[in-house]
Amino acid sequence: MDLKLKINAELCTACKLCEKVCIRDNIVVEEFAVETGSNCFECGHCMAICKGGAITLKSYEGHEDRIVEYNPRENILEYDDLLEFLKRRRSIRWFRNKKVDEDTFDKLFEGAYYSPSAQNQQDVEFVVLDEKLDEFMELVYDIIKVDEDKFFRIKEFGNYLRDNTTKEFHPLLWSGKQLILTFSTDKTSAVIANTRLELLAYSLGLGGFYSLFILKADEIDHDRLMEFFPKIDNAKHMYSAFIIGYPKVRFRRTVPHKDIKVEYL
Repeated sequence: MDLKLKINAELCTACKLCEKVCIRDNIVVEEFAVETGSNCFECGHCMAICKGGAITLKSYEGHEDRIVEYNPRENILEYDDLLEFLKRRRSIRWFRNKKVDEDTFDKLFEGAYYSPSAQNQQDVEFVVLDEKLDEFMELVYDIIKVDEDKFFRIKEFGNYLRDNTTKEFHPLLWSGKQLILTFSTDKTSAVIANTRLELLAYSLGLGGFYSLFILKADEIDHDRLMEFFPKIDNAKHMYSAFIIGYPKVRFRRTVPHKDIKVEYL
C-alpha cells in the first residue's frame, strides 16, 4: 500500500481533527492517527490542522522551510482593506521603459506556488517571454491570422508586423515588453494561479492586462503553438496571457462597473 503520510505517534494527541478534516477518509484515529491508504491526494489538510505537528506529507520532505506556524484565529487582512485594493485594480497598457527582473518575477510566482488546483494536481506552469517575445508574437499571428476578417484587431496586428510605422503601439502588447503565459491541464487552475500572481504584481507597483487574442493561438492550433514550448507537456493548454510591466500612468479614482447579477436558489 502506497502511504502518503508520515505520522509521529508520539506527537499525536488523538484529537481526531485530522480524521474529521480528511475528505478522502484516509485517516482513522484510535490510540493515534493511522493512514488507511484510501486514495490520499496530498491536500495537506491533516498536516495543516494537527495541533502537535505529528503529520507531514512524504512528498514534501526537504521542504520543511515552507512550513509556517500561524494563529488560526488571527485575521491578518481586513475585508475593507482587500476590497479597497481590488477597487483600485485597473488594466495597464502603458508601461515605463523598465523591465521586470528575475528576482521580482520570483516574488510573483511565490503567490502561484500557494495557489489551489483541481484535484491538487499542481500542474500549472509559467513561461516568461522577454528576449523571444517578438518571435513568439510572429508565431501567434501566423496561427490566428485565419480570423483576421472576423476581428479588426488581428488585421491591425498583421499590418503592424509587416510595417510597425502603421501604428504607434503594438495592437496586442501596446507598450508591453514582457509576457507571462500560464499552462495547465485545467483552465480554472491556470486562471486562479495567474490571478494571484497578478494581485501580487500590483502590490509591488507593477501592472498589466490580459490578452484573449494571444490565447486564440492555442484554441486554433494547439499542437503548432506547443512546438514553441518543447519542455511543456502537450496535454497542457495556454489558458492565460498576461502582459506585465511598470505602469507609466497612475489612475486617480475608481470606475463603476455594471451591477453584478446574483441569484440565490
